[in-house]
Amino acid sequence: MATVILVRHGRTTANATGVLAGRSPGVKLDATGHEQAVHTADRLAALPLVGVVSSPLERCVQTAQEVLQRQAQTDDMLMDSDVTECDYGAWQGRSLTDLAAEELWSQVQSHPSGVTFPGGESMAGMQARAVSAIRRHDAAFEAEHGSGAVWVAVSHGDIIKSILADALGMHLDLFQRLSVGPASASIVHYGTSGPRVHAVNTEAGDLSWLAPGLHTAEAPVGGGAGHQAS
Repeated sequence: MATVILVRHGRTTANATGVLAGRSPGVKLDATGHEQAVHTADRLAALPLVGVVSSPLERCVQTAQEVLQRQAQTDDMLMDSDVTECDYGAWQGRSLTDLAAEELWSQVQSHPSGVTFPGGESMAGMQARAVSAIRRHDAAFEAEHGSGAVWVAVSHGDIIKSILADALGMHLDLFQRLSVGPASASIVHYGTSGPRVHAVNTEAGDLSWLAPGLHTAEAPVGGGAGHQAS
């Protein structure tokens, strides 16, 4: 199968001020977030990406645009609402400090698989639609461009953590143990024997070794020899 690089959007004012933005319109990258997006786009410039899929929310679109501006092979951005932010319902727009006093907060931290946000969606439903979307796009890119295809999905923290948890075989109740920072890049390859996670929450480093694509079918005993930079 192809290889997906999961990129979280850059920092927003809501992130910096501790507000749960959710799906609120008009939440855009702040100056730091823009710098983060440019840095990540520069890291990805070494790769001939076959496509970029983005959440339709502004902060993700802005981040995806920076990625596309540095790509010669593709300038097409696909929008997919299935990789958009969780619907936090009545929690949307509130400060994290206030939300931490809610009875549901502890369950979000320790038992997210049982959480449904008031007036919103369940975290299990969030994971199911996001994982399904990523696997669907991955299969489509592989079918069109071959198993060496590398593509990017620009999404949100909880969405990416839930996708990584699925790829790692972790129960959703453990996904809060993962950290996914603004504009970070995580790498997943959906091979024939199942997903393999090659990186989580990276904020620096050369990605040119991904240019030939990943073709591993089985986990090598002893860890293998790794990848050679192109």
